[in-house]
Amino acid sequence: MIHVKRFIDKVSILESKQGKDVVIPIIEARGLRDELAKILADHYSASLDKPPTENPVIQIDIKGGSFK
Repeated sequence: MIHVKRFIDKVSILESKQGKDVVIPIIEARGLRDELAKILADHYSASLDKPPTENPVIQIDIKGGSFK
């Protein structure tokens, strides 16, 4: 996660300086790509392990009382 944190820090610094472009070396870009791919793969595999959630059944009773 170090590359993700570095990227967030760089963007924050550039925002404070009102910068327009973020430039990172290719080594950092590769590390960022790899970390994001791992995060997405972990999230995807975790979502496959969870059983699908069922929609709860909602029952509504309407009573008219003594209305005739």
